Amino acid sequence: MILVTGGAGYVGSVLVPELLALGKQVRVIDTLWFENPLPDHPNLELIRGDIRQAQADWLDGVEAIIHLAGLSNDPTADFAPQLNAECNVMATQKLAELAAQKGKRDGKPLRFVFASSCSVYYTATPEAELNMHGKDEATPVSPTANYSKTKRLAEIELLRIAEQVPEFCPIILRKGTLFGLSPRMRFDLVINVFTLNAWKQGKLTVFGSGEAWRPLLHIRDAVDAYIYMLSAPLENVRGEIFNVLHKNYRILELAFWVTEVLEKHRGVSIQVKRDRSVQSGERSYYVLADKLQRQLGFMAERGAAQAVLEIWDALEAGAFGDDPASDPRYYNIRWFKQDQAILERV
Repeated sequence: MILVTGGAGYVGSVLVPELLALGKQVRVIDTLWFENPLPDHPNLELIRGDIRQAQADWLDGVEAIIHLAGLSNDPTADFAPQLNAECNVMATQKLAELAAQKGKRDGKPLRFVFASSCSVYYTATPEAELNMHGKDEATPVSPTANYSKTKRLAEIELLRIAEQVPEFCPIILRKGTLFGLSPRMRFDLVINVFTLNAWKQGKLTVFGSGEAWRPLLHIRDAVDAYIYMLSAPLENVRGEIFNVLHKNYRILELAFWVTEVLEKHRGVSIQVKRDRSVQSGERSYYVLADKLQRQLGFMAERGAAQAVLEIWDALEAGAFGDDPASDPRYYNIRWFKQDQAILERV
């Protein structure tokens, strides 16, 4: 059985059906803050639970854990910093300790695949200006933002536990900024929101210089990477960190690429506008994924074009309602702000 925390989220709701299609038994732990997009399936067990109160019996019969749960972007982390620390660091540590105890008790390696982020490479300090040769897994990191800082602290905890318990096998995936369709759709991710704005407004607005770099990753490549880690040779992945991305884009370049794809394949003309009034806080990091290909032979191969077209067609078909731009369900921070009871419940 595979335990997937946060299995009803943006990535999880794509990953879980893939695991089921492969014949896996899957147990999902999720708060269901954003409702339940998962299908009914005889091999799926869904537990509505909070990872901050992780239970040892969640791991009964489990051979591997894919840990997706936690706050997933800067706005939510800044909005609820205490919740961010509790979910992204303390809950990860607690779940990892339970996994280590189980692995030691059973005498079998227990894989713990952790959803980290390439954003750990960004820091606002002047001496950390973009290295145009790119940042890899050996690059020292000292993130300063709430979200990326907690991801790094969680990584450190996982590696610390692995040093103490040989049967605990953490695998850390630092993913690029995700894009693509999901049953639990998000329009607070750059390609997704560019496509939505092109569809709704006929224009894209790039704030600031547009020169910032982002490493990007198709959601289905992310899913493939998680599944790949379940069977990759343990000696090649235990305690390892891997960057996972398809390509690095400048934000302005990305905006023009989205318009080119839509003009060529959907016959629509989209205007790109620049708003230079926003100059501060531009996050920029250029990341390399050579290690993943060199060490494991895995490459993220899906580009942005197909995802843009799929999202556009879904919008045209009304898959997200008449006005998804105004629907808070598709924006993590808006949902948190609208439903203050989330913070009271958890």
